[in-house]
Amino acid sequence: MFEDKTLVCRECGKEFLFSASEQQFYADKGFQNEPGRCPACRAARKANSGAPRAERQLFDVICSGCGRPTQVPFQPRGDRPVFCRECFNANRADRF
Repeated sequence: MFEDKTLVCRECGKEFLFSASEQQFYADKGFQNEPGRCPACRAARKANSGAPRAERQLFDVICSGCGRPTQVPFQPRGDRPVFCRECFNANRADRF
């Protein structure tokens, strides 16, 4: 029923074999799509998926609501008010 197919990896661009047995496995699992990456790229992606993320950069600002110093995960542009977590949550609760 299944025949070996040659596919092109979307990560590295190399051709790889999608064997009949792999196709049967995919069908048994209910997968609808063919693999987009070769086995080497899939293994590398899987190995990197558990890697810790880069630490988020925080910016020091003064809260527009209460005037206390706080940190936010984005660089303020200066054209909109910036709130600490407490003031932000209070403003959000007032909206809804």
